[in-house]
Amino acid sequence: MSKTEEYAIPALQEAIIPLDFGTNKSPIHANGRVLAGDIGGTKTILALYEFKHGRPKLLLQKKYKTKEYTSLLAMIDDFREEGTLRFQQVCLGVAGPITNGKVHGTNFPWDIDREELRSELHLNSIVLINDIEANAFGLAGLRETDLVNLKPGSKIPGNAAIIAPGTGLGEAGLFWDGYEYHPFATEGGHCDFSPRSEYDLEIWEYFHQKYGHVSWERLLSGQGIHDIYLLLRYVSGEKEPKWFSDKMKEEDPAAVITNTAIEKQDLVCRETLDMFVRFLAIEASQLALKFKATGGIYIGGGIVPKIFQGMNKETFCDNFIQSGRMNPLLQMVPVQVVMIEKTALVGAAYYGAMRL
Repeated sequence: MSKTEEYAIPALQEAIIPLDFGTNKSPIHANGRVLAGDIGGTKTILALYEFKHGRPKLLLQKKYKTKEYTSLLAMIDDFREEGTLRFQQVCLGVAGPITNGKVHGTNFPWDIDREELRSELHLNSIVLINDIEANAFGLAGLRETDLVNLKPGSKIPGNAAIIAPGTGLGEAGLFWDGYEYHPFATEGGHCDFSPRSEYDLEIWEYFHQKYGHVSWERLLSGQGIHDIYLLLRYVSGEKEPKWFSDKMKEEDPAAVITNTAIEKQDLVCRETLDMFVRFLAIEASQLALKFKATGGIYIGGGIVPKIFQGMNKETFCDNFIQSGRMNPLLQMVPVQVVMIEKTALVGAAYYGAMRL
């Protein structure tokens, strides 16, 4: 068993962000064990939570490289240690669109079928939700210290949204009913990238030749950072330093590029990071307009929390407020970064607990 991470997760009734979990049950009555999962293109995290009166306790957590497994069931079998673990509910946040209890992963090569899981695990209580929807539900588990401000805004109640760059680009909305937020999944990360300048058009052309359809995910993702870097390195004509090339072969390219940029060791890497931040601001502002998100934009995922200290905040704010007549609305929208990666996992656990 892997050692569980220490993290004081609040009970549902203590949430700083009020959420509706789609059930009439009171959160203080949630009792039992939930197998929660955050299933992404690069990594999958499975965790066993025990709930008592709505308060979760993490019993066991394991991290897996998604593409090293041929199926989710094989991963769950590994987690269960030949069936020695017991739970009453399974809730899995999955990177991809879920239809009738089935999903084909957007960035991993296998399918997940709820009915197959029910049969193999001999358990009826299995729920699949979109991973960014799980992130939205996980906002209920945040403490004040888990959020940092990227852009100030007015405290006006209203809809909110999440944008989460990682292996792919996830987006979800939160409808505000006057009392609570109702999260819902979208596939907005696959909408068309929208250039703002002639330079952006050249970037679109480069990605179009490489991929065909140019979605926001093509730029706002780990692979997107790498692709932007390759383009800018080519345009600059500057030879890549040997120490950098060696690192790129041994480690995750996006992490090497962003870390090098933050440490100011290479100008092309710094330009790559600034461009990523600019594009993130543009798409976040589009999301804010589409959802009229005066309640705020939350930035999650695996990339931004790691690069936050090295981000040019002025670049983000300047590019966020560039929509002409709608600039006054965008000025109202606060933008916060979720600084922990466990949000989707906690959200899946909470969502499952409300169905115990």
